[in-house]
Amino acid sequence: MKEYKLKRGSKPELDRIHECLTNNFPTEVTRDGDKLVVSYGILTKLTVWLEGKKLAVDTESDTGNLDDEVILDSNKRFRDFLLCATGYTAKERLKQAKKEVAK
Repeated sequence: MKEYKLKRGSKPELDRIHECLTNNFPTEVTRDGDKLVVSYGILTKLTVWLEGKKLAVDTESDTGNLDDEVILDSNKRFRDFLLCATGYTAKERLKQAKKEVAK
């Protein structure tokens, strides 16, 4: 499980996160209580929920014999989802992760 800080202006609302998921993954998004679950490409199960003012994400991947195109598409859609949900780019998320480790 990984937690992501939300950028100022990105409200910690499950409905907004649901919209980000549906915009980035062309598949059904199911609700399991306070968690949103989606399956797409190499991501056999992507579970998303809010922990206070942070976005919590748990992923399960299929690393079997998949096409490189499927892997690249799944990764791009996941990164695009995180940008939409958190408001931070991959570079900014990496910088924050390094800060957390340094603490």
